[in-house]
Amino acid sequence: MNIKKDIRFRVYVAFTCICLLGAAIIIKAAVIQIKEGPELRQRAHDMHTRTTLLPAERGNIYTEKGELLCSTIPQFDVHIDFSVIKEKLYKNNADSLAACLADLFKDRTKKQYKQLLDAAYKKKGRYVLLRKNLKYYDYQAVRSFPIFNKGKAYGGFIEDPKIKRVNPYQALAYRTIGLWRENSQIIGLEKQYDSILRGEQGSRVEQKAVGNVWVPVEGSEVETQNGRDIVTTLDISIQEVAEYSLMHTLEQFGAQYGTCIVMEVATGKIKALANLGLGKDGHFHEDFNYALMPTEPGSTFKMMTLYSLFKDKYVKVTDPINAEGGAKVFYKRTMHDSHHGTYEVSVKDAFAHSSNVAMAKMADQHYHSNPQKFINNLKKLHLHERTGIDIPGERAPTLKSPKNTSWSATTLPWMATGYEVLVSPMRTCMVYNTVANNGKMMKPYLVSAIREYGKDVVKINPTVVEEQIADAETIKQLQACAAEVVLSGTAKQFRSPFYTMAGKTGTAQVADKGISYAMGIYQGSFVGYVPADNPKYTICVVVRTKKGSSAYYGGAIAAPVFKMIADRIFATGGTDWSKPIDSIAGISKRNIVAKRTSGSSYELLMKKMGITVAGTSEGSSIMQLVSDSNRHVSLVPKPMYIGQMPDVTGMGLKDAIYLLEQQGIKVGIYGRGRVKVQSVPAGTRIVKGQRITLQLS
Repeated sequence: MNIKKDIRFRVYVAFTCICLLGAAIIIKAAVIQIKEGPELRQRAHDMHTRTTLLPAERGNIYTEKGELLCSTIPQFDVHIDFSVIKEKLYKNNADSLAACLADLFKDRTKKQYKQLLDAAYKKKGRYVLLRKNLKYYDYQAVRSFPIFNKGKAYGGFIEDPKIKRVNPYQALAYRTIGLWRENSQIIGLEKQYDSILRGEQGSRVEQKAVGNVWVPVEGSEVETQNGRDIVTTLDISIQEVAEYSLMHTLEQFGAQYGTCIVMEVATGKIKALANLGLGKDGHFHEDFNYALMPTEPGSTFKMMTLYSLFKDKYVKVTDPINAEGGAKVFYKRTMHDSHHGTYEVSVKDAFAHSSNVAMAKMADQHYHSNPQKFINNLKKLHLHERTGIDIPGERAPTLKSPKNTSWSATTLPWMATGYEVLVSPMRTCMVYNTVANNGKMMKPYLVSAIREYGKDVVKINPTVVEEQIADAETIKQLQACAAEVVLSGTAKQFRSPFYTMAGKTGTAQVADKGISYAMGIYQGSFVGYVPADNPKYTICVVVRTKKGSSAYYGGAIAAPVFKMIADRIFATGGTDWSKPIDSIAGISKRNIVAKRTSGSSYELLMKKMGITVAGTSEGSSIMQLVSDSNRHVSLVPKPMYIGQMPDVTGMGLKDAIYLLEQQGIKVGIYGRGRVKVQSVPAGTRIVKGQRITLQLS
């Protein structure tokens, strides 16, 4: 009896435990379903779906003349979803598709492509990779092939767009323009205007399919907003000669680095900005923006000293000054002139021959008891501030004050000659540009417009920093001193018979970045403007030598760069002169051949030749000259047909882009020079929103 009771008790306990365990399982399941369920379901969902960001097309960078400096070239990864292709469609077109692929890519035969297609179709692959990094015109061709031309829903054609950033002019102005690379450091205008150029990304939801491939979910895509274009003030022809001239001089004298700035006098637009430093490979590269790095300027700073003296009416250009034979002691410290010492000279001649002693004497005589007055005049030139140019990396200058602990009795005379003060070449250029501009100080800038779909949506106008830095008499005296440097002073050997020029040479023994004065490293510079009688451009050149260099005077290593740039501006019509024949003709295999170009170029040439031309180039970019039986010359538009792709081969990029954008075509480019190949043949019917890629050569 006891045994039966014991068995019943054990059965009861076991049953109770089973019931409790079942209840616990039910409760746990309910908890998971109600409390943890949403999170777990989300995890499961996340394992099989994802959101992919779609990059926006980055905006282009143009010059004001329409030359393309930096562009985005689209590339595509193409996948095929064979599961949506109907059997009848595939069987009727597979052979043709294989032939098209073999003919385009030329890496497999038609038979081999047919075998690949059949195998993928048999497996009903949903995201089969066909090709990676297709160029735009190849992508356009593939999407037009049989089956694929039915689109994504019926032809299984899936494209993954990507972008590639290219610079048609390669390393030209690299440090200024910059070059965007995904997940890499951006520099130059690409960084400064990144928020404008990059646009807004789109997105789409993708679902994991068989074979661990991700397939886009139909209808989930959020469209991208492409970036806007910017228009830079750089002039390619001036930039090219600036870099070439600077490179030639750096190599010739075995220098360490150099920078060159060309600024438009009336506006402050930067037309060229070259920065070249010696790399470990022994070649010069655009490695750092030296134009924005403050250094001791040396004798080019004497313009600022004269400005203060003239502004306060302490001296005039004709006043005599004793240069002490080129040596004078200031408060137990001797100052020397770099050039042959002189005695009594005029203020203008002291500047023209770059007398340190004369400048130091005048500054010490008139400001020793009140040095703050001198500093305040320098602040009127904004030497204590960054220029604010629209490019990253500008460093702050150093302008001492009598309140600084480093100020001493000799600070003032040495500052008057360009020492104990740190000023960037850009600021120095800005001051000389102000003198050339009759006292109006302009802010330097590099971008003049923001463009969207070919139209300027924002125009960036010149900015006046100081309407007038001094009275007219002061400015005229400064201009006379700058002109004398070239007429009879340290740059007289660079005078041109074709145009006038004015400026100042400078030589400074430098001590920065671990360099001491005892090491004998110099900075030679020349800053000036052309033509002197009607200034159009201000040019600043600074060259840093290496230890032991035998040539370091600004007149020897910097002025030649200035002269080469000024000569090029003169020869190519950068001022009031021109050589129009270059715009309409060129040399090919020793023969003169015509170029496709704008009607204004023909008009200019005919005018120079004294030939009357009927017609006008207004209203049409591309024109042609025609003559009748009486040899009368007329200028008429080249025929264009609305809705048909024009033939732009052989054209310059500016004219080609104009023609194409007139018809609403989006343009991509590759290479540099004139148009060699266009991806869409001439005469092809234009589709709304169509793109074309131009290969330049």
